[in-house]
Amino acid sequence: MENNHNPPPVRTRELTKRYGDIVAVDKLNLTVEPGEIYGFLGPNGAGKTTTLRMLLGLIRSTSGSVRVLGRAPGTADHLARVGALIEGPAFYPHLSGGTNLRVLARYAGVPKTRVAEVLGMVDLENRAGDRYSTYSLGMKQRLGVAAALLKEPQLLILDEPTNGLDPAGMADMRMLIRQLGTEGCTVVLSSHLLGEVQQVCDRVGVISHGRLIAESTVAELRGGQRLRIDVDSLDDAARAARDLVGAEFVHIVDDALELEVEADKAAWVNGELVNCGIAVSQLRWRERDLEQVFLELTEGELSHVG
Repeated sequence: MENNHNPPPVRTRELTKRYGDIVAVDKLNLTVEPGEIYGFLGPNGAGKTTTLRMLLGLIRSTSGSVRVLGRAPGTADHLARVGALIEGPAFYPHLSGGTNLRVLARYAGVPKTRVAEVLGMVDLENRAGDRYSTYSLGMKQRLGVAAALLKEPQLLILDEPTNGLDPAGMADMRMLIRQLGTEGCTVVLSSHLLGEVQQVCDRVGVISHGRLIAESTVAELRGGQRLRIDVDSLDDAARAARDLVGAEFVHIVDDALELEVEADKAAWVNGELVNCGIAVSQLRWRERDLEQVFLELTEGELSHVG
């Protein structure tokens, strides 16, 4: 039963958005828990950005319900506690980065001292006096994240926060997002960089054709470790392995066997295969990365997440 005094930061039930005959989001049931970093993934056109816009009250749903921090999106109380960066930042080009933030702080009722704090958090304090029009793509992205942090939000929604950042900037952004999570801020993060999501997120939701097709921790979604075995006769080894552990736990991947077995079974598997006359040249543990899982879930329909 949901605790009405401490509702989930994000909860949708049968959330649907239609544009005429096009169903952009289809009966989406999504729950984001307090303090977690939630990765939201989906191919281009899957409904990801449409969902984020509904969470912010930028567009209305066709049917279903959505609650953000226990409130309807777009209300004053909701907006005061949510920070967001959706589809890239937009600022006054002729003003400096610092001045742009001070303008936003004044409208939001945020103390000016907070501007310096967020500039430091995104490593832009040395460029705060430069015009926004002179900023690189990565700097503009960092300023957008700084703006989203101005209100010290309870919920932070970030759409492609590492867009345009170099490797060092991406590492800094990961560190910042993790820090926010440890400090109690809930983060919903969408990204096409699956490796980034894999490193920073507690749970992941995968959306395809407007429907949520998977939702779990990153470790659960990746399915844990597999024992990869290089052998001389793949067909004979596969038959023997199926007899040992069951056909559903045996996979042939890139001319090698992969077995879903417990960590303490590796020596036993090796010995049993050798007893069956199978020459085993190498055993090693292998974990599927999130990109492989994503492509399997979406049946490889696109090679790029958006």
